[in-house]
Amino acid sequence: QVQLVESGGGLVQAGDSLRLSCAASGRIFSSGAMGWFRQAPGNDRQFVAAISGTGGVLKYADSVKGRFTISRDNALNTVYLQMSSLKPEDTAVYYCAGRQGDVAMTTQRPYDYWGQGTQVTVSS
Repeated sequence: QVQLVESGGGLVQAGDSLRLSCAASGRIFSSGAMGWFRQAPGNDRQFVAAISGTGGVLKYADSVKGRFTISRDNALNTVYLQMSSLKPEDTAVYYCAGRQGDVAMTTQRPYDYWGQGTQVTVSS
């Protein structure tokens, strides 16, 4: 059974940086694409970033492009989301997602596994 556990969320000020981690168990991690999504209060869950199974393809939402970086360490079974120049509108619960296919996807449906989420709050 695949489990995804996010960590690294917290309360920061606008302009600060934060790094989220997602530890994965199971064979999926070595070959499956991973993604980050977020959900702000009252909003639908939205795509943030995704990385292919090999790490060679990265995709970002326009709202985070140039500020966020997704990466993965297959040896540690961990995917990261480095967030810089944080804004109050980045405040949300951030979810890690994994899929068995190796293509990085920007929609929720292709992802087979989800973490419980970690709260990120950015104060102005």
